[in-house]
Amino acid sequence: MIVVASIKNELTKLLANYEIEIIWIDDKQPIPGSYWGEPEAGIISNRLYIRNDTPLHSALHESCHYICMDSERRAALDTDTGGDYDEENAVCFLQIILSRQITAIGEFSLCDDMDEWGYTFRLGSAQKWFEEDASDALGWLHQHNILNNDLTPTWEIRH
Repeated sequence: MIVVASIKNELTKLLANYEIEIIWIDDKQPIPGSYWGEPEAGIISNRLYIRNDTPLHSALHESCHYICMDSERRAALDTDTGGDYDEENAVCFLQIILSRQITAIGEFSLCDDMDEWGYTFRLGSAQKWFEEDASDALGWLHQHNILNNDLTPTWEIRH
């Protein structure tokens, strides 16, 4: 499992593009806003709460919910990101795309972590879903101006 301790600077720089502020929590302390409980990331407003042992996929997933949710939900965001089926798929797709921005990681390692954690996809793995069955998620991200046609981030959040 990839933990955020190994990529602090890159993760901070990446999420700053979306005005997401990382709040580092001391080891073994409770993580505010964590829907799944420690060591999973927590989110309240535009603040992402993580510890050194927080899995990268969790930090990216909560951040991608912030990026993908509408402004009304974002204004009230505290722990439970909500969202529908289409948004959840878009979040999963975007977190894989954003993992490409972290030099030492990459999408295949992140997909392995997603599988290990228990994400479920029709084709049996995150990577296979991403490569063969995620056109609806990609369309959603294009529709909301979150990804460019070349699969690079626009660095915009959903409005």
